[in-house]
Amino acid sequence: MSTGELLSIEPVELKFFFELKKQISCSLQLSNKTDSYVAFKVKTTNPKKYCVRPNTGIVLPRSTCDVTVTMQAQKEAPPDMQCKDKFLLQSVKTNDGVSPKDITAEMFNKEAGHVVEECKLRVVYVSPPQPPSPVLEGSEEGSSPRGSVSENGNANGADSTTVSSYLVPGLVLISRLAEEKNNAIQQSNKLRQELDLLRRESSKSRGGVSIVFVILIGLLGIIMGYLMKKT
Repeated sequence: MSTGELLSIEPVELKFFFELKKQISCSLQLSNKTDSYVAFKVKTTNPKKYCVRPNTGIVLPRSTCDVTVTMQAQKEAPPDMQCKDKFLLQSVKTNDGVSPKDITAEMFNKEAGHVVEECKLRVVYVSPPQPPSPVLEGSEEGSSPRGSVSENGNANGADSTTVSSYLVPGLVLISRLAEEKNNAIQQSNKLRQELDLLRRESSKSRGGVSIVFVILIGLLGIIMGYLMKKT
């Protein structure tokens, strides 16, 4: 921050995140430290390259004003991203109640006896953040794209991801099969109990096997066959 008697200026460096063929803007905040109206004017050593809005204006007493500086799209980057452009912000006390349209060049003329406060601002180009580099399949030329295995036998890198992708679905499938097997065993035990009950009842009856008994025998055979396939 630059602090003068009239205005505080923040920041004192105009930082542009430089990108080719793209307009780039940055902002200045002017704060009036006095109880008077303060007129300001912004000049640059390269007016064709920059657009300043507003380039002149009035900052009311104890208030702030924002100035936007826009750099036109550039076709090539400067050597080593160094910029020699400069800005000059001039400020002067003026009569109360004046408006920006009342500002004249004469107001900033020191030779005419006006007390003009000046602040020089330099331009800084900042390289835009680089996107993350893609992950190479192999860390060295000729190396396997698979990850290494540590001394304790744990898979590293790509192997760890591959093992996890196969292990998790496999565990889910095994759990599901075990649950189905338990359910089938419970059903089989229930059928055995019912068969035993039917055998006892049939032994008391006049003989012969009921149709229900035959059906249960068939169901039991199907379930046992299903269990053999699962295991």
